[in-house]
Amino acid sequence: MNIAYRTGNQIDLDRMIELYRASTLGERRPVDDRERMRLMLSHANLVITAWDGDLLVGISRALSDFAFVTYLSDLAVHRDYQKSGIGRELVRRTYEGGGNTRIVLLSAPGAVNYYPRIGFKQHPSAWVMGG
Repeated sequence: MNIAYRTGNQIDLDRMIELYRASTLGERRPVDDRERMRLMLSHANLVITAWDGDLLVGISRALSDFAFVTYLSDLAVHRDYQKSGIGRELVRRTYEGGGNTRIVLLSAPGAVNYYPRIGFKQHPSAWVMGG
């Protein structure tokens, strides 16, 4: 498998939505609200994508201050490409692209066991407001 990685949020919105649906992240994101998805993509300031030829197979969508913290809001890998190291590589590139800042994320319920395997530590005092 020859996966190419790219940085930038100038990707086709339909491809992104298609990937979210193919990765199960679409179950927890507003994939039927194109305008909201467009805003999510356009306002992210650190986006790393993984491509198998012309097929978008992974995405890391983050917000970073490039000095202290990077919030990794979405990490999605196409079901057919999971367990091949793409997620780990997207996180590594996000870490480097954010200036080696602390990465913070909220895990999807099905991914709770994944993040410790790639080096994350659970934080006991995270707080969430709004929906």
